[in-house]
Amino acid sequence: MTVIVLTQCPVGLRGFLTRWLLEISPGVFIGGPSARIRAALWAEVKQYAGIGRALLAYNTDNEQGFAFETHDHKWHPIDLEGLTLIHRPSARTTRQPQSQSGWSKASKRRRFGGGR
Repeated sequence: MTVIVLTQCPVGLRGFLTRWLLEISPGVFIGGPSARIRAALWAEVKQYAGIGRALLAYNTDNEQGFAFETHDHKWHPIDLEGLTLIHRPSARTTRQPQSQSGWSKASKRRRFGGGR
């Protein structure tokens, strides 16, 4: 079994995949092609995805019984002692701006008297 999920990909790519796989929902394709055909399809998906993202999942002979690959996703598969896991970037990828040193406006008013 092979599953390909497309997000924001060109319509032509979706049409190409319907030659080999069944589209069960918009952007979700399933089927049972051979490993050679699956590799060729995945190469085409990666080449023509444009700004879109793609996910490939297929059954294989390993501990989990399946494998998956991603294209232009923020989440990436990693191998951990023979198991494939998803590495998600931390939620705090941007740095917090450091507070400015010195006195706040309210503190300056209290200290130095800021009349009305």
